[in-house]
This record gives sequence, C-alpha cells and structure tokens, in this order.
Amino acid sequence: MMNVWGMTDIGLVRRENQDAYAVHVSDETGFTICVVCDGMGGPGGGRLASRLAVDAFLGACKANLQREMGWEQVREVTAFAVTAANTAVYERSCTGDGLRGMGTTLVSAVVREGEALLDNVGDSRAYLIRAGGGISRITRDHSVVERLVEQGSITEEEARSHPNRNIITRALGPDRSASSDSYRVSLEPGDSLLLCTDGLTGTVRDQELAQEIHGSGGDNQCLDRLLELAKAQGAPDNVTAVLLRRQ
Repeated sequence: MMNVWGMTDIGLVRRENQDAYAVHVSDETGFTICVVCDGMGGPGGGRLASRLAVDAFLGACKANLQREMGWEQVREVTAFAVTAANTAVYERSCTGDGLRGMGTTLVSAVVREGEALLDNVGDSRAYLIRAGGGISRITRDHSVVERLVEQGSITEEEARSHPNRNIITRALGPDRSASSDSYRVSLEPGDSLLLCTDGLTGTVRDQELAQEIHGSGGDNQCLDRLLELAKAQGAPDNVTAVLLRRQ
C-alpha cells in the first residue's frame, strides 16, 4: 500500500502559480497515478498548459490502465498519456488566443505493488529515497545545463547557478509531437518517491530533501518543511511536490 501527499505553492516572487499536480488511487485497478507539471508561456499560458497536461495525462491513464496489465503494457499506456497531454496543450496553443508556444514539463509515477514506472519531459524530477538512507535522482533533466554536466563542461554545483539553468530542451506543447523518458524502479517497505518541480530542486539540495523525508514521521509535515526551506532560500519560482511512500 502507498501513502501519498502533495502540495503546491506560488512561492515568494511569481504572480501566479503555473504548476499543477494530480493524484489518483484506484482500488479497481490497483494503480496509484501521480503527475506533476510546471507550465511556461507568459500570463495565463503556463497555468493553462500545466492544467491541460495534468488532466489529459491522468484521464488517459484512468481510461486505459487495467489490473492484469504487465509493465510493458503499462509503459505503452503512459507513453500514450504523454502524447495525449502534448496534444491537449499543442492544440489549445493553436487557437489564436495569444497562447502560441506555451508548454509544460511533466513528471509522473504509476505505482502498483511496490513497482513504479516513471516518465519525465523537461526538468521536473523524480527522486528515490530509500528507507535505510540515501537519495538518488531517477530522471534526467532535458535541459541545457544537464547536457553541459554530462559533457563535463560544468559541475552539478555550478549548474545550480548557471545563467542558462532554466532553459529546457524538451517540453509538452510547443511542438506537434513529444516523447518522454521512462524508468522503472522497485520500492521496498519504507521507500519513498518524490516528484517535484524545479522550484523545489532549485532551492533545496538533494541531501536536504532526503533529510526532511526521512524525518517526516509518515505525514505531510515533511512537504511543509521542504516548502519552508524553499522559501528561506527566496522561493523565486512556484514550488510543487508529490511524495509517495510504500508502507
């Protein structure tokens, strides 16, 4: 069984919250579905893009996931759901309402019986936090600075303050088609998954994430403390996170 908590906050600088998230737990299929999006596209556009993507992704998963599916079939469903999310944002951006170019990141988790399939587009992230200690980033950012880190041109610490740290190389919505990277992980009792936008990871370091999650006491207080940490660092962006923990 999974416990799930979520939060979203406008932060201290932005004028609107362009993040969105959703959680759905189905007793019928046995799946828990979580999705987090960080929109972009100017006033109104980013907020609309993230909401459209969350709703389309969740709707496609709910309509197509079945209890007896194997994980390769689940992967096909989540890939379809990413396509549905991209189509929803792209088609809305083509309506001539000043929304051309709007887009959103996406990170998701579909979990069943201690196994999870994660998808990501952009720089919203998924982390695995083991019950026995330690944290590891599962997803790879689709961003300029991630590419520079992989090339050895800058360090991960330098990436945190790089002038191009907010430039992503893949998103849902700007183009007619988009694809996600997917990852499958196993969860032991007490392990946690954290899905979050860069409003959190840009201000709170990985070890601070792990420390708060390990000390959460099994409730939503750790997300409150993570938000406090982000705000203590200025919270220049919206902050959104979903935490899943296997009992």
